[in-house]
Amino acid sequence: MDLILGGIVNINKPAGITSHTVVSRVRRILGIKRVGHTGTLDPDAEGVLPVCVGKATKLSDYVMGKEKIYRAVVHLGITTNTQDMSGEVISQKTPDVSKEEFIQTVNSFLGEIKQIPPMYSAIKIGGKKLYELARQGVEVERKERIVTIYAIDVEEFDGETAIINVHCSKGTYIRTLCHDIGEKLGCGAAMGKLIRIKNGRFEIAESVNLEEFEKNPEKYIVPADEILSEYPEFVLNEEQERKVLNGMTIPADLNDGFYRIYSADGKFLCLSEIIEKTYLKMRISFY
Repeated sequence: MDLILGGIVNINKPAGITSHTVVSRVRRILGIKRVGHTGTLDPDAEGVLPVCVGKATKLSDYVMGKEKIYRAVVHLGITTNTQDMSGEVISQKTPDVSKEEFIQTVNSFLGEIKQIPPMYSAIKIGGKKLYELARQGVEVERKERIVTIYAIDVEEFDGETAIINVHCSKGTYIRTLCHDIGEKLGCGAAMGKLIRIKNGRFEIAESVNLEEFEKNPEKYIVPADEILSEYPEFVLNEEQERKVLNGMTIPADLNDGFYRIYSADGKFLCLSEIIEKTYLKMRISFY
């Protein structure tokens, strides 16, 4: 494995540490600086955290943009300042909600919905992260964002707590979804345990914990071109390779879309896109 070219490792983040701590551990294990995660998981959350290594850090936005699946525990009858059970309790009451009512309310959040990001989040406003302002007792106005809930499966329900599986778009706050469900039910709700079970192609069943990763790190790094395997490959001849390595576009009779570009001797060079229906233009370089 060429660590400079790199790839992505599917880390199963444990609860109790930050995503930044995971990145620091991977950086230390591999002995390279170029390491980054693909979207923060809260310290109390666990599950799939794809970590990019080497030049594959350029794929961070690509992975972050993929759909995700979470499993969350919903505590009915309680609201907190963080919208999860780690926060300060704002209100508490005994819920009076049937399973049918809960399912009906949950299903009302399917499709495109508006969310206001919570104050306890890593979003920056005016150069400061919201959670830093929240800890100072400062609340600022946040813009609504449009997210998509593709599916919600109610796995368990006992009248006080529920377990839901949420298939959603990037940028969805599961804490806020739980809070908004509780608000619509009229009893309030806060999120308990949260597990990210899928992020794009990365699933929890195929993830590795940090201890196992440390024993044999290269075994678990998925090469950059394999991450992009949804795109067809295109092999260059020597003249085309020379032009691509100099950042030039090249003519190509291909269908519209993205292509994994390889040298004649099989080296993965870049991800390119057909433009003007005629030319291949490099979008992400890996050489």
